[in-house]
Amino acid sequence: MSNTERHGVIAQAVQEAGRCSVQELAALTGASEMTIRRDLDALAAQGVLERVRGGARTLLLRGEEPPFALRAHDAIEAKRRIAAEVSKLIADGETVLLDSGTTCLELAHLLRERPVTVMALSLQSIQVLGDGPAPVRLMVPGGQPRAAEGALTGPLTLASLAALRFDTAVIGCCGLSAADGLTAYDLDDAAVKKAAIASSRRVVAAADGSKLGHTAYAWVGPATELHTLVTDASAPADEVAALERAGVVTRTV
Repeated sequence: MSNTERHGVIAQAVQEAGRCSVQELAALTGASEMTIRRDLDALAAQGVLERVRGGARTLLLRGEEPPFALRAHDAIEAKRRIAAEVSKLIADGETVLLDSGTTCLELAHLLRERPVTVMALSLQSIQVLGDGPAPVRLMVPGGQPRAAEGALTGPLTLASLAALRFDTAVIGCCGLSAADGLTAYDLDDAAVKKAAIASSRRVVAAADGSKLGHTAYAWVGPATELHTLVTDASAPADEVAALERAGVVTRTV
């Protein structure tokens, strides 16, 4: 088991149980207790969990968004397939608004090799798109990054979006359902998503199956504002069918 895989197993175990001891995690992963202690220190530094005497406990309350550092390793292969499919939907020469989030970050790695113009809404994607010579033309909005997330929000971000028009907005989802539409965990993030949708000719949602049928508390808009949804095979079939009936074109990878 690699470090990344072990960290994912540990984070998931602590999240599900609420609290785990070093001994329990060592038995779960097959690693030594010394290794587990180092892992817990590293995960605590990333804001994934809280280090306590003898082990760790979750930082997540009901309804809270998992930390970016944890989500970045969750369903990674599905997110890469989703990103590859979204990239196929984008033509050379397009202007693209790229939302924050881990799936959109995977798409940033692909778009940096394309002759497109991209405005990225997270520090992580800005770094990927601006790292080294590449065909992509990067645009950077104003705004204030959310702590640990890197997502840009606030009046300057909203002003940047209002001043421009994009061919395609790729939106990351916290929750998406035919009944409750597109939702987010953070009110400021929801405001940015609303502005992104309003400034774009076409809206593509990129969401792995765990987001479908789920509802976060900050409403962004109805599902009918989406032109296309790209998801993976783990998406609930009944929810996919309901979204299709609402007029959303779905692609499953």
